[in-house]
Amino acid sequence: MKPEFFEKLKTLGTQVEDALSSCFVYPGEPQQELFDSMRYSLLAGGKRLRPVLTLEFCRACGGDVEAAMPFALAVEMIHTYSLIHDDLPCMDNDDYRRGRLTNHKVYGESMAVLAGDALLTAAFTRLCVAKLPPERICQAVEMLGECAGELGMVGGQVLDLAAEEKLCTEEEIGAIHTRKTGALISAACTLGVIAAGGSDEQFDAAARYAAGLGLAFQIRDDMLDVIGDPEKLGKNTGMDEKKNTYARLFSLEECQRKVDKLTDFALEALSAFEDSAFLKELALWLVEREY
Repeated sequence: MKPEFFEKLKTLGTQVEDALSSCFVYPGEPQQELFDSMRYSLLAGGKRLRPVLTLEFCRACGGDVEAAMPFALAVEMIHTYSLIHDDLPCMDNDDYRRGRLTNHKVYGESMAVLAGDALLTAAFTRLCVAKLPPERICQAVEMLGECAGELGMVGGQVLDLAAEEKLCTEEEIGAIHTRKTGALISAACTLGVIAAGGSDEQFDAAARYAAGLGLAFQIRDDMLDVIGDPEKLGKNTGMDEKKNTYARLFSLEECQRKVDKLTDFALEALSAFEDSAFLKELALWLVEREY
């Protein structure tokens, strides 16, 4: 990767962090523990992949990146809520996330559930305050709701829970991951196009890029659970040993071939954009990432 790529990735990440740090600060309100719980997970760091994708697709379509920031924050709020809920004892029962205790380990299960609920709700409020044409905001609300809800991320979690008692086929694992992980990445990419008022061709291209990137990202995650360094990952490895993952169904070599093929598919979609160098390097970096 070129140094310029990492510089831009850091710059975009810093912009997102700065915007997130101002969220949910309500002096004088009595429910401060709720705000603390929300911010504990929202400001826990991470790659900020989804908001970065939103901002960069907006830029690639010639849009106002600053005006797209509320869309980017909304996606990250949805993502954070999903992580809080995924870590709960009734779901994956994880103790650590991004190198520190999970939300329910610090604030208790009830507050963790409520913090996730509040982040989900706040995401749609954030969309509505964007300084963009009303029709774009309405389209964004519909898109994010569909990708995050019963046909998208939540639906994928349901399929994942239902599959715990059996060994899934590749098609069944793909159905889980394209919803549980891929749908929100699709929302992130297409929200950037919506914010910019991009063309139908650009919208479809962003969706194709997201489809390839999202599944490649998840397969790489499955691989890192086997070969990753817990210190770099910020969580224990081997947690998915008995779960339905690509690394359980296929060898690591076959998983890597699938990642490469999906990445090529994502890169082909970028021809719809005049300046897509950063998006190309982002996809290639995710293929090789160690965390």
